[in-house]
Amino acid sequence: MHITVDKELCAGHAMCNLAAPEVYPLGEDGFVLAEIGEIPAEQERAARIGMTACPERAISIDPA
Repeated sequence: MHITVDKELCAGHAMCNLAAPEVYPLGEDGFVLAEIGEIPAEQERAARIGMTACPERAISIDPA
């Protein structure tokens, strides 16, 4: 599973980080990192919860 955050859409609400801080770390600017990359299988559920928590729908998950 690969996660990407569209920085053009991200408004910095950090709802993804609140829902799944282990998957969506924040950078020094307070925004989630743009390229999360591959995550382990045991964090897939948390990744999906964080993605759905994003009010801007800036997070995409590629299952490959």
